[in-house]
Amino acid sequence: MKGQINMGNVSPQGVGVADGDLGTILQRGGEELRLEKAGDRFTVRLADPEERLPHYPATQQQPIRGTNLLEVRVEPSHLEEEMQAARNQEGIAFVSHVYMVVNNPGMLAYLTSELTIQFANTVAEAIARELASSVGIELVRPLEEIPNTYICEATLAAIENPIKIANRLMRQSEVLAAEPNIVITSQNLYTPRDTLYHKQWYLNNNGGFEIASNSHINVEKAWDITRGTRQIVVAIVDDSVDINHPDFQGSGKIVAPRDLKEKDFVPLPGETTDNHGTACAGVAIAEENGTGVVGVAPGCALMPIRSTGFLDDKTIEDIFDWSMSKGASVISCSWGPSSVYFPISLRQSAAISRAATKGRNGKGCVVVFAAGNANRPTKGTVDEDGWPQDVIQGRTQWLNGFAVHPDVITVSACTSLNKKAAYSNWGKSISVCAPSNNAPPGMWLQETGYTMTPPRIRTSFQGQGVFTADRLGAAGYSSSDFTSTFGGTSSACPVVAGVAALVLSVNPNLTAAQVKAILQQSADKIIDSDADRQFGLKLGNYDASGHSEWFGYGKVNAYGAVVLAQRMLRVSQQVSRWIRERFARSQTIPDYQKPRSGLFGVSLLRGSQTSDTTSSISFSDPSFVRDIRVNVEIEHGFLGDLEIYLVAPNGNKVLIQGRTLGRKTRLQKFYSKENTPILQQLFNQPAQGTWKLQVVDRASSDTGTLKSWELSLGI
Repeated sequence: MKGQINMGNVSPQGVGVADGDLGTILQRGGEELRLEKAGDRFTVRLADPEERLPHYPATQQQPIRGTNLLEVRVEPSHLEEEMQAARNQEGIAFVSHVYMVVNNPGMLAYLTSELTIQFANTVAEAIARELASSVGIELVRPLEEIPNTYICEATLAAIENPIKIANRLMRQSEVLAAEPNIVITSQNLYTPRDTLYHKQWYLNNNGGFEIASNSHINVEKAWDITRGTRQIVVAIVDDSVDINHPDFQGSGKIVAPRDLKEKDFVPLPGETTDNHGTACAGVAIAEENGTGVVGVAPGCALMPIRSTGFLDDKTIEDIFDWSMSKGASVISCSWGPSSVYFPISLRQSAAISRAATKGRNGKGCVVVFAAGNANRPTKGTVDEDGWPQDVIQGRTQWLNGFAVHPDVITVSACTSLNKKAAYSNWGKSISVCAPSNNAPPGMWLQETGYTMTPPRIRTSFQGQGVFTADRLGAAGYSSSDFTSTFGGTSSACPVVAGVAALVLSVNPNLTAAQVKAILQQSADKIIDSDADRQFGLKLGNYDASGHSEWFGYGKVNAYGAVVLAQRMLRVSQQVSRWIRERFARSQTIPDYQKPRSGLFGVSLLRGSQTSDTTSSISFSDPSFVRDIRVNVEIEHGFLGDLEIYLVAPNGNKVLIQGRTLGRKTRLQKFYSKENTPILQQLFNQPAQGTWKLQVVDRASSDTGTLKSWELSLGI
């Protein structure tokens, strides 16, 4: 039957591919996926990616963003003829079919010239290079996370495409894995629907129309402890973020923006459909500014990253390497593959693992993924029938390789009635759930460009939706700057990302794995005893380990998670003794000096446009710091001009007093982790060395004196 999956389509690793199948089997994540050629398009690789093919109308040509590939659409009867004509053109280095993965409707695979090859541990690099050269490829660089593994490039000496090369290499005993790098389209996991929603009930509520009283994430009590700090940066990776929106404004709010699609640093919407990321960012960290909406972690910083829209190896590496290198604490990913069965590649898996274990100075970035909106398992088999045109039928394997990665937090969706959202994917990989809307399941198809609804659901969908920020003006989901039509696991994902940011705000010493454990341990065990309306499944209860395939370990609870993070901080910071030093000599705090402009407007004052005084205290004890207390005494004509920083021996600096003191002229204050949580950023380093207090004057007309300061370190 059309679309039916059988075990012949997926082979275990290491089984040799027959000669007739060399061009139709894709090596992927230790599995073999069967390919078929798209009949109406092909790709070319141009020396200049901005060029076009002159003899094709512009409507037939589409650049594949983030690559040097150009897709050309042709009449199916002329496909091979047009491909041969392209091969004969100057300036074209590579011509390839576009592929589809069998039983993955709408999943288009674009072939690049890269491969990832893992050699056996006994194979020396010289032998690896010789073996690669024999099939026309060269070793470019090692993939450090996996032993004896290299990213390779097909050279002009290659007489076959990378799919065939990979399959030939898999016949060699020296090769453990060989994967071509393919580019596929990514999928935002939600398209808003036109129903009624209540504003931000998911943060806290007292019940109401279609709202259960305990359906929120209990965030107001968490806010009594922390609303987030700017030192915790949440990366929103999506189609764009409208960073001009008022809810993303504020000092230090935007950190390291990146547009991977346009290759610049302004990730603003470009297409009319680029609305998804703005809504996700609003859910996670919209600023508390007296207007608009408030995110789960409003005090945290935002790293907006506009993706290419494709899920090739390099794009995934760029996403996670940029996030990690630029200081992201949490990485929120409300997207997944536009496919039924998608194992991620070695390079993609390594990129996620690298961020989740090496980011944040070795503590790991917290990586959060949406589970998906098809009401299917993240990994599992379903008997399918009734789909339009029978595009999926029979015993079908489903897999979202991102959602089952062991280092990520995978989020499903529940409703305002504490029920399973009808669309939410499920399975053993679900970590927690979070509140979102309720709506029919759907799967977005690249080929047709529409959301296809799976069969057998003919019913109403009760539950409120998520109110959040929207792209400015009429171009977004609504004609206003906010939308009441957002939802899906796309919305549940940034809810959890925001809670993770609150957790790290009170305890930045946690590893990514510890944050995941905290979210799971503190979650609310909501129960849905009703059967799923599509399959009749009842997976809304919990097994002996406390896990539900619908809800993971439960609905995320912000207050419970923050309290547990604080408790772990206290346990990890047991202080056996205190060491204390005092600096009692008065030091003048010079007034702010406005820079004078010289030739061509260049400042004649080097360095900062402010004036400061720095005082030092030294310790010889090498023990690790478990707690910090700072006592400061200052007299100044206008204390609201001043900022006060504590600088550790390793150069790390935290702001312990901002410009909030107004007209006061005398400061005598004790700073501790209880009233100044940012001090925890300096914990877990040796006390030994020189500690500095830096007092910075940010405005002119007033001067003052640092009378004294005292530093106490708990070790």
